[in-house]
Amino acid sequence: MQRFSTLLCCALLLATRTNALSIPRPTSGSALRLSCSPLKQSHENVSSKRSLTHLAAVEGDFDPEALSKSVESIKAGSVKARLRALYKFTRPHTIRGTVLASIAGTVRVLVDTPTFTLADAQWSVRLPKAIIGMVALLLGNAFIVGINQIFDEGIDKLNKPFLPVASGEMSTRFAWAAVLTSGIVGPLIVKSFFPAVLFKLYMAGWTLGAIYSIPPIRTKQNPILAGLTIATVRGFLLNFGVYYAVKDAIGAPFSWSPKVSFIARFMTAFATCIAVTKDLPDIEGDKAFKIETFATRVGVPKIAKGATGFLLLNYAHAIVTGVVNRSAFNLLPMVGGHAALAAILLFRFSQLDPESMPSIKTYYKYIWDL
Repeated sequence: MQRFSTLLCCALLLATRTNALSIPRPTSGSALRLSCSPLKQSHENVSSKRSLTHLAAVEGDFDPEALSKSVESIKAGSVKARLRALYKFTRPHTIRGTVLASIAGTVRVLVDTPTFTLADAQWSVRLPKAIIGMVALLLGNAFIVGINQIFDEGIDKLNKPFLPVASGEMSTRFAWAAVLTSGIVGPLIVKSFFPAVLFKLYMAGWTLGAIYSIPPIRTKQNPILAGLTIATVRGFLLNFGVYYAVKDAIGAPFSWSPKVSFIARFMTAFATCIAVTKDLPDIEGDKAFKIETFATRVGVPKIAKGATGFLLLNYAHAIVTGVVNRSAFNLLPMVGGHAALAAILLFRFSQLDPESMPSIKTYYKYIWDL
C-alpha cells in the first residue's frame, strides 16, 4: 500500500529539461555577431507590444518594466513579489508533462488490471502517500531547474531574461539556498517513505539533472549527450517507471504488453524531438556563449523542418500500430487522434517564421503542448 504513489517519484526523471549551459562569457566578436544576426534584427523589427505578448505567452513575463517593478518590490520587502519569483524559479511548466504522464500511466495500469477495484483502493492510506510523492517531485524539479539557472545566469540574460536569477528578482545566494534545500529534502523524503528502487530512480534523475548543468561534465554542452539524456529519461524511463510502480503498488505482476511497448516507443521518440527543438529559442545566446547545439550547427529552419518531419513519422508509426494490432488498440484514438494531432502540427509549422524569435518560441511551445 505504501508504494501506490511511487509513480509520482518516478516522474522526477522527467525534470532534466533545463536551459542551455553557459560558463564562458561571450567575446566581443561573438557579441558583435549576435547584435548583427538576422534573428536579432527580426526581433527588433517586430513591434514591442506584439513581441512581449508572444514571449509572455510562451513562458514568463518578458516585460522589462514589469520586471523592474518586481525587483523594486522585492528590495522593498514585498512577500508577494518574493513568492512570485520563487514560483517562477521552479518553472512549474516543466512538471506538467510529468504529472500528465503519471496520471495517464496510472489509468493505463488500472484499465489493464481487471482484478483491481476502486472499492479496494484504500485511499485513506494511498492518497497521503501520493501527496508526499508529489512534494518530492516538486522539490526534485526545483533542484534541477534551479541549479541550471544559477550556472546559466549569463546566457539566460540573453535567452530567458524573465527568469528570476537572470532578471535580478532572485539573488544568487537565495537561489543557492532554494536549490540546496530542495536537493536535500527531496531525496530524504523518498528515502524515508518509498522503496529503495524508487530512491535509486529518483537519484538517477537528480544526478542527470545536476551534471546537465554543473561543470566539469556539463552534458548540455554536447548536443548528442544532452539529447540522449533527455530522450532516455523523459521518454523511456518515465513511462516504464510509472507503469512498473503502479503495477507493483496494486500487487499485479509486471509484463510487457503491446500498449506499454507502444507508449515507451512513442514517448521516447517524442522526447528526442523535444531534446532537439528546445534549443531553437536559445540560438542567439548559445552562439554568443559558444554553446554547440544542433540548432546552432545546422540552423533553425532545417532543424524546425527536420523535427516536424520526425514528429510526423512518429504519428504515422502510431497510426500504423493501431491498424496492424487492432486487437490491442482502439482505432479511433490511435488512427483518428494521431491523424488530428499530425494535422495540428502541420498547421502550426505553416505559421512558423524561422527568422522571428517570437515565432520560434511560440512554435516550440506548440510542440511541447502536443
